[in-house]
Amino acid sequence: MIRGLKGPSFMDLALKTAENAGKAGEVPIGCVIVRDHEVIATAGNRTLTDYDPTGHAEIVALREAAKKIGSERLVDCDLYVTLEPCTMCAGAISFARVRRLYYGAADPKGGAVESGVRFFASPTCHHAPEVYSGVGESEASRLLKAFFRERR
Repeated sequence: MIRGLKGPSFMDLALKTAENAGKAGEVPIGCVIVRDHEVIATAGNRTLTDYDPTGHAEIVALREAAKKIGSERLVDCDLYVTLEPCTMCAGAISFARVRRLYYGAADPKGGAVESGVRFFASPTCHHAPEVYSGVGESEASRLLKAFFRERR
């Protein structure tokens, strides 16, 4: 459980989803999409499982959420993900018109929100969600470090 919060949070669910992805051999990244305080999609990374370079947790969850609500626009939705989104995922989050983005660990190498290209600050970005970084950061970072340590 994320320290300072009472009861499990949506980020706790994203962290559990990330942990499960790691157990399946995927990079442990998890994503949860919420609408009206209800979880409408959860996904972990699936790039290896699906042989799909676009199988990032955010993309898989965005697809599931869009199907569930019957629209490609997720304007009233919030997205929780354990790692700062890459450029591809930031673009998809923008196109989906996600209301708020909460992410755990920063990704100085591949992130595109507050690292790298800073996609949402680009003049070509159609929609920028409210961004809250560092939510569950220590837990997300621990999962990723342990995963990569085991593979070295």
